[in-house]
Amino acid sequence: MAEPLSRPQDPREWFAFVLVWGAAALVTAVFCWLLGDIVWHGLSHVSWTFLTAFPENAGRRGGIGPILVSTFLILGVCLAVSLPIGIGTSVLLAEFTSDYSLFGRMTRRSLDVLAGVPSIVFGLFGNAFFCKTLGLGFSILSGGLTLACMVLPILIRSTEEGFRAVPASYRLSAAAVGLSRTTTLVHLLLPAAVPGLLVGLVLGVGRAIAETAALIFTSGYVDRMPGSLLDSGRSLSIHIFDLSMNVSGGDANAYASALVLVILLLAINSAASWLATYGLHRKIMTV
Repeated sequence: MAEPLSRPQDPREWFAFVLVWGAAALVTAVFCWLLGDIVWHGLSHVSWTFLTAFPENAGRRGGIGPILVSTFLILGVCLAVSLPIGIGTSVLLAEFTSDYSLFGRMTRRSLDVLAGVPSIVFGLFGNAFFCKTLGLGFSILSGGLTLACMVLPILIRSTEEGFRAVPASYRLSAAAVGLSRTTTLVHLLLPAAVPGLLVGLVLGVGRAIAETAALIFTSGYVDRMPGSLLDSGRSLSIHIFDLSMNVSGGDANAYASALVLVILLLAINSAASWLATYGLHRKIMTV
């Protein structure tokens, strides 16, 4: 158990103590203010009817049913593409590539650069490649694939660090009892690297579900119910942006939509934490 922090006696330590706690208090206060403002203005408008009804009068009235469906479909395409590629690439970099090889260094440097590229650049790339070159047009599929390109650098780097954080004794012990490398990877290293994977997954999902700029150029803007992945669809973040910036009198539904988005993020984070604590942790203990 961690010992409680004692009050420093040296003036410089006291200054650092106040600075650290002040920064933490400031960040917490800003978060609470934002969350409180959204809950205060949006909670009274959230209901089952709001979650399932179609938007009316450019979103001023009605609900967000088709927009929620489009958001889940875009997020599903993004995760279905990014998770296997991200985990596979991180395994390649962490377990089968030397830290000093040219391939490993170039790949890691490229991922670090891509992680800092603005989302509008990914949007223009997705529009040029997925929408026009591949002929997918403004569609949920184009939006999901573009978001997958955005979250892959974060997912790969965090999962790779998760694999590298696994003690070498795990690998040596598995080799000593005759486990194959594949068995060691699937049943021992992957569950042990789950914290790193979840960090990247939560960061990636948070960036994807709140993304606006990239989706305007790829998934489109229409708010009707999508019939397939090749239909255009409006995500929840675009709906909030449109109501706030382009639709007069749409603030009430914008606040309610923002509250739904925050609840979705909290639910995804909670589900990821539960999976790490009670799901895969049990799996590694039974190997």
